[in-house]
Order: sequence, then structure tokens, then C-alpha cells
Amino acid sequence: MTTQLYSGKLTELGFSNYEASCYTALVSHHPANGSQLSKHSGIARSRIYDVLRNLTRKGLVFEIEQGLYVPLPAEELQKRLRSRFETNLNELENEFQAESRKPNYDYLLSIKGYNNVMAKAKELIRSAKQEIYIRMFPDEAIHLDTDLGKASKRGVGVRYIMMGDVHVIHEIQVIHPHSEGLLNKIGGKSFDLIVDKHEAIAGIFETGKEEESSLIWTRNRWFVIANRDSLRHDFYHYFLDKLYESGESLNPRDKMIYAFIKSDD
Repeated sequence: MTTQLYSGKLTELGFSNYEASCYTALVSHHPANGSQLSKHSGIARSRIYDVLRNLTRKGLVFEIEQGLYVPLPAEELQKRLRSRFETNLNELENEFQAESRKPNYDYLLSIKGYNNVMAKAKELIRSAKQEIYIRMFPDEAIHLDTDLGKASKRGVGVRYIMMGDVHVIHEIQVIHPHSEGLLNKIGGKSFDLIVDKHEAIAGIFETGKEEESSLIWTRNRWFVIANRDSLRHDFYHYFLDKLYESGESLNPRDKMIYAFIKSDD
């Protein structure tokens, strides 16, 4: 990590700009006196001693002899910051729980931007405990297949509709028969993720405007139920197309998936 980036991270954690610059310089050059630290940190000599006094008072810098300073070891600083922030977060969580009233309904919120949606999708998949229904195109699978595989290994049931021709890797997985036509019809790639009958992400990444696209994220019960049922019925679309459009019979695996989806209400 560069000195500038290191200093920037410290300011994010509550250090002033002067404190971050001084501490960072001292980590790289110690022991050091005020004049040397002024040179290494870029802080004026008229200001550096005030900064050192503040850091010393906070226990982040130590004066080992008259006018000569060393930093609190970086690993000790990490422990201290981690402890402080975990304590603050726990207290904040308790305050939120005490002050927040549970709404009578859940909002339909939006997540804007492809990368933000993928990050939230990973978060939901990693939190899944029972089941995941997902329908997505191969580009999104590149981001999410690893986490889906890990979810499956920890016992989460994955029900997967792939909007493109890819390898089948999950027990309950089919390939949508008309993904290319749908891509052109709706002007983008649909994405649907339902986790544990509790939380959903759904919407369309507009072609060429993926980072401007907004998808819905919600725990609204009726939205989640409706979209989960929509994905269940898309499995039937696969079976009907195979039987009546392609004139093929269902193989043993198809019949197993059909029986499972039919009973999975």
C-alpha cells in the first residue's frame, strides 16, 4: 500500500489529515524528531508539534526521549481500531433496534448500476440458508456461479434457469429455450434472484446502459412470492417447449426436475 493510500485509509477511520500524514511518515521513518517528520510528512514545522502532541495524547505516538518519537506499532493500531469500530457498530445496532419501528410493509428499493447489482446478488447468495431461485444470462453467471456452487455445497437448494447455452452444473437447472429472442424483445438482459422466499432482486440490464440500469431489491412478501412463482413457471416453459415445439420426450432428468418444481411451492 502506498503512503498516500495508507494515509487516506486512516482518514476514513477517523484520523485528521495531519494525524494520518504524521503517523504514516513515522511508521516509515522512526525514531524521528519533529523536524524530520515535518520533512517526511509535508506538514509545516510550525504545525507538526501540535499534531505530535495530539497523537501522543491518544496513545498513537510515543516520545521515547526528549523530542524523539516512535509510532504505536501498526499491528497494535489495527487491533485498537478493530475493537473500537466493532464496539461502536454493536452499540449502533442496539440503538437502531431500540429506536426503529417495524414498517407495516416493505419498500421496493432500487439498486443502480451493474456492479452494484452483482455485489448485492453475491451478498444475498452468500446469506442463503434454504433455497435460491435464479434466472440469468451467461455474463452474470461469470460473476455469480462460484457463489452459487458454494451455496449448493453448504446445502442450499439451487433452482437455476440459464438464459443461454452453458454447461448444466446444478441438479435443478434448465436452459431457457428462447433466451436470444427474449434478449432482443425486451431490449436487455433480465435478471431475477429470489432467496429463501424472503428477498429478491429483479429487473433488466438495458443493452448498452448496464451501469445506468436500476433493478428492484426488496423483501416485500407479495413481490417475492410473485417473482418466485414466475421463475417456477419458467421451468414449465422449458418442458412445454421441449414437448410441443421440439417434439422431444422428457428424459429421466427432465421428469425429476418437473416433479420437483411441481411440488416446490
